[in-house]
Amino acid sequence: MKQALIFGQHGTPLHIFSTESFTSWSQSQSPFIQNWLKATAFKGQGLALVPATSGELEQVVYFADDLTSYWLCGDLVNQLPVGTYQLMNDDAALRKQIAFSWALGHYSFDTYKSQTKDKAQLVLNNQHEVTEFNHLVKGIAIVRDLVNTPAADMMPQHLAEIMQDLAEQFSGQFSEVVGDELLEQNYPTIHMVGRASENKPRLLELNWGQTDAPKVTLVGKGVCFDSGGLDLKPGAGMRYMKKDMGGAAHVIGLAYLVMAFKLPVSLRVLVPAVENAVSNNAFRPGDVIQTRSGKTVEIDNTDAEGRLVLCDALTEAQAQTPEIIIDFATLTGACRIALGTELPGFFTDDRDLAAGLLASGLEVDDPVWHMPLHKPYKDYLKSDVADLSNCAQTPFGGAITAALYLQEFVAPTTPWVHFDIMAWNNRKLAGRPVGGEAFGVRAVFEYLSKRYQ
Repeated sequence: MKQALIFGQHGTPLHIFSTESFTSWSQSQSPFIQNWLKATAFKGQGLALVPATSGELEQVVYFADDLTSYWLCGDLVNQLPVGTYQLMNDDAALRKQIAFSWALGHYSFDTYKSQTKDKAQLVLNNQHEVTEFNHLVKGIAIVRDLVNTPAADMMPQHLAEIMQDLAEQFSGQFSEVVGDELLEQNYPTIHMVGRASENKPRLLELNWGQTDAPKVTLVGKGVCFDSGGLDLKPGAGMRYMKKDMGGAAHVIGLAYLVMAFKLPVSLRVLVPAVENAVSNNAFRPGDVIQTRSGKTVEIDNTDAEGRLVLCDALTEAQAQTPEIIIDFATLTGACRIALGTELPGFFTDDRDLAAGLLASGLEVDDPVWHMPLHKPYKDYLKSDVADLSNCAQTPFGGAITAALYLQEFVAPTTPWVHFDIMAWNNRKLAGRPVGGEAFGVRAVFEYLSKRYQ
């Protein structure tokens, strides 16, 4: 991603106003500008390029309906001629929203394109703001880039390289358990799901921060491609399964933000990374596996693999008794049916934690929705031959039953949040192109920033 925000004191002046202020603003302009606005039939909605009497571009004004939106300038960067534009607004909160939306509107995934286009750059005269805003944008861009990358270039070993590089960048520690080592170290479900692939399954771990600081553990589903296993997906359902490692992408992007902003926490990131492939040693419907926790699970459907790799990782996540465990996963289509593709659902029994996440999401325009862990639905996970089944007997409430399955591997005393995310934009919105997307990352980061100040 090319740099969208730069430090300096040059460029065409750019003013951002609310649509309500158009009349007063236009009345304060010179007769030349007033005549220009009238001649171009500009009514105070959107973008106006204002020339000098010499014909050169003198200033740019942009009138937005909602100055509280973090996406208010998401399309502006693509409407302007290539050049540099000096932001003239004085309000710090508004500057943040403008810069954030501008930079994510600047985003394009062009790694595999032979030709790329230059775009307009936004100039800020505050170096601290430039650094802060670029960190915020990079955290989201990391998620987008990882999800957008084709599976051939984003297998477990590639995720390992990315997490190792991130650990080195921030003086953290990286380790991994690979292939048959997973069996030796008692991660049987991660091994089972990934053993059919030539890309060896792994448990990836990143640690950062002072060991005596409050412990925050992030867990991300890293299914780098999901064929469905022997319960093979149809072609349409498999087309975008490169995004099934979206949970891993989310926790990696979130970890970047935590480390870049130096939150006073002891951060641990766990990513069970696998490819759910088909081969002569693929796991089968009807198989029974003993998980890391000791509980046995009957495989009802090999396409419900994400919860299998997560259950061993969640068991391990509690080993250090963290203050909070947060997992992200592209887990169910059922959550998309319930909330649509653009609103991520999360599950937790901790009402204070839920309230904090909801409030933080609204504050940074990254809304999330609290879903119920309806305990009576646990009956749907019963198995005749094992402690539980990996898939419910009914398709109804699928996001809930999947979350209840995960909760079986989390101690009741452990504060835990599970995010069921899409990780993908199906339609183009301001600052949000079609493709990989971060859902709930900014909401969680805002919550953690307030909790651990």
